[in-house]
Amino acid sequence: MSIYQHFRPEEKEFIDQVLNWQSFVKDNYAPRLSDFLDPREQFIVQSIIGGENDCKVSFFGGNEHAERKRAFLYPEYIEPSQEDFQCTLFEIEYPDKFIHLTHPQILGSLMGLGLRRGKFGDILLDEKRIQFLAASEVTDYIKLHFHTVGKTTIALAEKSLDDLIGSQEEYQEIQATVSSMRLDTILASITKISRQKAVSLIQSGTVKVNWRLVEQPSFVVQQGDLISARGYGRIKILLIGDQTKKEKWRITVGKLK
Repeated sequence: MSIYQHFRPEEKEFIDQVLNWQSFVKDNYAPRLSDFLDPREQFIVQSIIGGENDCKVSFFGGNEHAERKRAFLYPEYIEPSQEDFQCTLFEIEYPDKFIHLTHPQILGSLMGLGLRRGKFGDILLDEKRIQFLAASEVTDYIKLHFHTVGKTTIALAEKSLDDLIGSQEEYQEIQATVSSMRLDTILASITKISRQKAVSLIQSGTVKVNWRLVEQPSFVVQQGDLISARGYGRIKILLIGDQTKKEKWRITVGKLK
């Protein structure tokens, strides 16, 4: 049985990458560190590596509530430490009395540096404080090139991970029973809107799965997916359980508003 049939066709390239990481650890008896991964990617890594003895995996992205985390694959003789994940915490200093910076503005400016999204972890906002995590290997590049968010001049202060502001993303765990794993069905069930409204939201381009725009109501949602719908918050698919006698799916999701 092919490992690929358990995942989406478009995920094949990432699966191949995970398998290469696994082979590296086994062949060299040495660890391998990934970029920051989204929840679905973390799920794929855990699914492939989770039961291995010769290659184990741990995740870290600043704290236990982090959404984006780096995966550290390692042989069993290693005991992973926080330092192994090579995460650098930056705090953005800006004229907060006059300027209000948003998450999309910060992410857009970071992506404008020409680095992959995987080089950045979560962006955290707490009242007037703004922090973001970055892969330590690009720390010097960020210091050299990241001086503005939009038209606002900023300064960067490198912080200890102990200074990480608390994650604002608290998810409410919800158990539900759904007739199918279609995107429109999941969205309607968890947000308590009509199926017709869910279809309209998806087709109007306001719904993303794992940060990618999805406009097909029939898109099949899988465990580990993160759904975001404009005006309705975020939904994490934590667990897809078994089917009921009426062939409905028992699922557990985390809902953030």
